[in-house]
Amino acid sequence: MKPQHLQNARALGELMCTVTEQVLWSSSCRELVCRVGSGQATYHRFDPHSGQHQITYGARMIEAKHRPETASGWLSGREIQQRGYFDGQLSPLNLLAHTCCHEFAHLLQHSAGQRFRGSVHNRHFYRILDDLHASGRAGEAREALSDLAARHELPLSPDGFALPDPTIDRANWVVGESVSFAAGRGEREGEILRVNRKTCTVRGTGLSRGVRYRVPMQLLRKGSG
Repeated sequence: MKPQHLQNARALGELMCTVTEQVLWSSSCRELVCRVGSGQATYHRFDPHSGQHQITYGARMIEAKHRPETASGWLSGREIQQRGYFDGQLSPLNLLAHTCCHEFAHLLQHSAGQRFRGSVHNRHFYRILDDLHASGRAGEAREALSDLAARHELPLSPDGFALPDPTIDRANWVVGESVSFAAGRGEREGEILRVNRKTCTVRGTGLSRGVRYRVPMQLLRKGSG
C-alpha cells in the first residue's frame, strides 16, 4: 500500500470509529473503544473482566474496499448485494458504512447472548443487521461518514462499481505460490495448494503450519517466499 493510501485509510478508519461511537452506539451505556489496526483484520471483541467492547477496523481492509478487484472478496460486499442493503450497490462509501454496521451488529449480538462458538453469522446476527438497515440507522451512519470524509477532504466515493470477472483472478495464482492474507485477528502466510473457481486452498506456513484455509482470491497478496 502506498504511504498516501495508507494515511488516507487510517484517517477514514478514525472517522469510522467516530461514526460507530457517536451514531450507532450513542444510546448505549456500556463502554466501547474503537481503533484502527494496521492490517486487514476487522473484528469485534468483548473483555468480560473490564466489561469493555472493542471494534477494530483494519487499514488494509479500508484500502481494499476502494477498488472493485479487491472489494468483492469481503463478506460485507456479499451482504450488500444479496440482502439489498443500500439498494444493493457496491461503492467505497457503502462498503465502509456497512462495515461499521456489520461490526456493531456483532456487538449487539454479543450483548443479547446470541453469539456462539461456531455460529457467529447466524440468524440472530442477520436479524440485528437487517434491523439496522430497515430502521434507517445504517443510512444515518452512511450519511455521517460521507459528511465527515468531505469535511476532512478524504476521498470516499459514493459511486458504484461493477465486480471483476472471477475467471481473470484465477490466472493470477498458481499452485505452490507463497501468499499472505488476513485470518481472524491477524495476518497469515501460506502456500497455495489448489486454485478453485473463486477461492484458493492455502496450506499455512510459519506460525500457521498445519492449518488449511479457503481464501477468496481478492484477499490474497503475493508472499515473500
